Amino acid sequence: MKGPLHLVHSIEERKRKGLFRSLKSNYPKTDFSSNDYLGFSKNGLIEQKIKNLEHFSSGSTGSRLISGNSLFVEELEKKIAKFHSAEAALIFNSGYDANVGLLSSIAGKRDLILYDELIHASIHDGIRMGYAKYYKIKHNDIEHLKRLIDRNKDFVDNIFVVVESVYSMDGDSAKLKELSEICDSKKIFLIVDEAHAVGVFGKNGKGLCNEFGIEEKCFARLYTYGKAMGCHGAAIVGSNALRDFLINFARSFVYSTALPLHSLLMIEAAYGLLNETKQNVRLKDNISYFNSLIKGDDKFIQSNSAIHCRLFPGNHNVDIIESQFKKNDMFVKGIKSPTVKEGAERVRICLHAFNTKEEIKKLVDLINE
Repeated sequence: MKGPLHLVHSIEERKRKGLFRSLKSNYPKTDFSSNDYLGFSKNGLIEQKIKNLEHFSSGSTGSRLISGNSLFVEELEKKIAKFHSAEAALIFNSGYDANVGLLSSIAGKRDLILYDELIHASIHDGIRMGYAKYYKIKHNDIEHLKRLIDRNKDFVDNIFVVVESVYSMDGDSAKLKELSEICDSKKIFLIVDEAHAVGVFGKNGKGLCNEFGIEEKCFARLYTYGKAMGCHGAAIVGSNALRDFLINFARSFVYSTALPLHSLLMIEAAYGLLNETKQNVRLKDNISYFNSLIKGDDKFIQSNSAIHCRLFPGNHNVDIIESQFKKNDMFVKGIKSPTVKEGAERVRICLHAFNTKEEIKKLVDLINE
């Protein structure tokens, strides 16, 4: 059975607009696209820290609430909480699972969620699955946030503000210091997704909340392990009460088979590497070098993170630019509308600790051409 006709029609419409997605595996050699900022996924350092991996079971056999829990994962969560200066941590199978579980459960019908308009799709999905009212904040617009708070504070029980410390499609950062001060003074709960900041910012890669000294002012923070950490999974850190609440009410935790032991061992090893390697220093040096080369090009979105975006308005233009990079064996990804706003189409460049100065210079020269 082929299924409903609208499946075929939707696919054909996407192809007509040049928006059809397909899976690829023949990536160009020089990586300026993956989120492997520190190179942990491919340099073998994580595997070197794990001994006798073949002796561990291949699966966890059930959810954490049934048969998938262990003393090891609970001790690992305590280590994660300590590393990120929190009371407690809870591991999820992915950043998507963590955001959906948190945002769909934490706010009730008499609560309000205010979220930055550029938040990740997983946060947006979680918010829509819950029962709270929600409004979007203009990107990094503190005054707009204040107006929304003042307009709604007398009509709701709780207000949650949700941001990313580093935005995945722009590479710029949230105004965390100002946000934390506003939320602290108005008794509002701040939630920060640190997916693209962990491993890159803060002492030993602890993230931007650490760099700005606001960890204790956040209600919840999310750290994912599939990017700079080079493995898989995610953790939400916060209070003991938050951890207990999520264990009971976050459906993506309650009803998911737990991560197997080898995934947990890789997370533990990745945290160990953050304390031991100089990859973070190499990455920051590459970011500084890249920014020196693009100085004066106002078509780049300003960023001090590993993510940099150069605007090339028009989906067709993005296709052309991406193909030019591919011809030069460079993996640079074009981002089209409607993933970003129409007219803000771009190429998204991810810098890594393993990129050479020669590769970065060649990349910028191609952009200038």
